[in-house]
Amino acid sequence: METFVIGIASLLGLYMAWNIGANDVANSMADAVGSKAVTVGQAVILAGICEFAGAVLVGAPVTDTVRKGIVNPDTFLALTGLSPAQAAALFVIGMTSALLSAAIWLNISSIMGLPVSTTHSIVGAVAGFGIVAAGWSAVEWPKMAMIVASWFVSPVAGGIMAYILFKFINRFILGRDRPARAAIKYTPYLVSAVTATVVLATIYKGLKHVIGNIQWLTPEVSIMLTVVASILTGLISRVILKRRLRGKERLPVGEQLELVERVFVPIVIITSCSVAFAHGANDVANAIGPLAAVVRVIETGTVVHKVGVPFWVLVLGGFGIVMGLATFGYRVMKTVGTDITEITPSRGVAADLAATATVLICTRMKLPISTTHTLVGAILGIGLARGLGGINKSVTNRIFGAWFVTVPAAAILCVFLFLLGKMYYFDYLTEVCTK
Repeated sequence: METFVIGIASLLGLYMAWNIGANDVANSMADAVGSKAVTVGQAVILAGICEFAGAVLVGAPVTDTVRKGIVNPDTFLALTGLSPAQAAALFVIGMTSALLSAAIWLNISSIMGLPVSTTHSIVGAVAGFGIVAAGWSAVEWPKMAMIVASWFVSPVAGGIMAYILFKFINRFILGRDRPARAAIKYTPYLVSAVTATVVLATIYKGLKHVIGNIQWLTPEVSIMLTVVASILTGLISRVILKRRLRGKERLPVGEQLELVERVFVPIVIITSCSVAFAHGANDVANAIGPLAAVVRVIETGTVVHKVGVPFWVLVLGGFGIVMGLATFGYRVMKTVGTDITEITPSRGVAADLAATATVLICTRMKLPISTTHTLVGAILGIGLARGLGGINKSVTNRIFGAWFVTVPAAAILCVFLFLLGKMYYFDYLTEVCTK
């Protein structure tokens, strides 16, 4: 019986991971695809490698049983009239319902090409079953309030930073009489900034779950590595740019701008891959966290606060993410990469750098923030840098509407599935959890 329940939960976890790949992962490569730095096929391969590596190599080895601590597991154990096995059964029904409802909502959003937060989807679902199963007090409302606040903080912060970055690129490089000469002078500074952001994001986002096991990687060493890498890449880029662009300032301005945009192509690819790696390391927990919790509860017959994540669960999550990106990710890629505003390689660099830096800063400040919301906000920022006419308002309104609906939609759907599951499978799971 245990094998059957774990098998069903694994299928739901795989379905959730597939939808994360189809929706969330597509965001990470949207700038590279939208700027035509890579094709959709190339983006799928690059993102697939980076996401799978992030999920399997440095995916969360220990995760909160209830995603983001929205529901306190103690409330299930404290329910009157329930044995430990019954509480465990209730918890298993709730977590599987949360997985399925979040996945369904993500699937609907992906079909419509709308980028939504997978974290918010699973949080809303968990909160829904928590309220029905253990009452309003089971939900950590201050944390829910912070998540709601992040709906506004994420896109605004990303948008402001992207706006400033693209204005810098436009003023000091693209807007000059001799953009080729200006690129040789100023682009190395951008390369250094990108390097610093990618290194820090890899350490503090991609490696944050294993950094405690790397004794020598102290904050001081991390900063030193970042500074050295930034200086080296800046100097190397200056040498390469001189070789590629020296003497090109005599060409017509239009041709110079085309050459300069080509310079930004490898940079936008690198930043997009960095976003994909960090995403795989962190957001795979949205799929495997609830799955790992179900596996642990079934094995022990009791509700636990923290669970270890088996390696096969990490592989399942990574595989599902890659498959979702490969089979369905093009829809969200198109919305984010081409439908919101026109993206060139230089604009893509500004958006990726702004989004990664914003998420990194907020992570260090321990502020809950959505990568999806931040990246979309950054793309809006580079669009607004061209004026209000640079933004597709109808697409933007649809995206914002989906954001506001995500938490309540996932919660309502989870409540329905939870009540259905409790009605038909409570006794069966209680027997499974009886040790």
